[in-house]
Amino acid sequence: MNKTTLAIILGGGQGSRLAPLTESRSKPAVPIAGKYRLVDIPISNCINSDIKRMFVLTQFNSASLNQHIKNTYHFSHFSTAFVDILAAEQTPDNPTWFQGTADAVRQCMQHFMNHNFDYALILSGDQLYQMDFNKMIKAHEQSGATISIATLPVTAKEAPEFGILKTDSENFITSFIEKPNASLLPEWTSEVSEESKSEGKLYLASMGIYIFNRELLVEIMKNQDTKDFGKEIIPQAIGKQKILSYQYEGYWTDIGNIDSFFEANLGLTDDIPKFNLFDNSSKIYTRARVLPPSKITGNSTIDKSVVTEGCIINGAKIEHSVIGIRSKIGFGTTISNSYLMGNDYYQNLEEISSNTNHDIINLGIGERCNINNTIVDKNCKIGNDVTLNGGKHLADANTELYTIKDGIIVVKKGVTLPSGFTVK
Repeated sequence: MNKTTLAIILGGGQGSRLAPLTESRSKPAVPIAGKYRLVDIPISNCINSDIKRMFVLTQFNSASLNQHIKNTYHFSHFSTAFVDILAAEQTPDNPTWFQGTADAVRQCMQHFMNHNFDYALILSGDQLYQMDFNKMIKAHEQSGATISIATLPVTAKEAPEFGILKTDSENFITSFIEKPNASLLPEWTSEVSEESKSEGKLYLASMGIYIFNRELLVEIMKNQDTKDFGKEIIPQAIGKQKILSYQYEGYWTDIGNIDSFFEANLGLTDDIPKFNLFDNSSKIYTRARVLPPSKITGNSTIDKSVVTEGCIINGAKIEHSVIGIRSKIGFGTTISNSYLMGNDYYQNLEEISSNTNHDIINLGIGERCNINNTIVDKNCKIGNDVTLNGGKHLADANTELYTIKDGIIVVKKGVTLPSGFTVK
């Protein structure tokens, strides 16, 4: 086990851009790929890098995240490994909630300092990527840096969404600008690989993944005025500290909004997905559930889709979709370009029969439905002959039952859509 590094995973703020998925859960607890949670990604990257001392910092809707981590990450009783949640707490020294990424770390420093470590690895809880942190730590050590930042080549279209930096010949960062205006970009090109150049990725963006030497982190955290790493601490440290740019060229995406979340999930259905769930060396860990295999009957057809465990699919047509755990899909239904998060439980046969006899809608998707460009959150009950046809023709909207963002319909967690319900 890596005994030099302590991982600090930032749970993010309120996650309003991911609403309504974050109305009842924190951003790291949002289900991804049908069976995982977003927080499983940074935790799995740490475990695969043999970094097994992790803190997850959160303050909004943390109950489901807490439960997931408690039920998932168990190490040997004789090991010093752990994944602990630190929820924001008011103390005499800190009477306020977290005011930003750096403030979150500052308020939790007393907990970190109970452990021996040389380096603090600071990660985001809402990114999708597979990365060997040992390579970054080795580069940090060999360069003599006091801070290292993982960086990613991006295009001119993407650059205004990121912190963009420039480096010298030894990859030390010499300047940094947060979310630059497009007109400034010609001055911010960097030396990147030939492959990145061919793709028009000429700018180095911060991935929000940092390594800090312990002594420097302690010193920086003494300044109560700095609240954020990207906006304040990193820009203020340039010219004063040796800050290494560790260039990463694998797949990485920031799950910042519904559009990027939707695209990342449907990307898993590609023939060779950029995010590889089938990689023995970069496994994604999650809660071990005892679920039956999925059952597919009634001449169902499934193409270019991911179907997880415990599903019951009866005579449905599924195309370019991700079907989450315990999903139940009725006869004659078509699911296309959609992500169904699935269900947390099964209904028993007696309940299903009684509901059917009394015209009460059961858990899952009914018969003869047509669902396209849609995210269906957990534990929804959707009746028969329901049409949900998302697309750019739909204006943004928010109702008690669903939200529309960027043409994507998001059915809210646990709602019931009556038979014949239509959004198109």
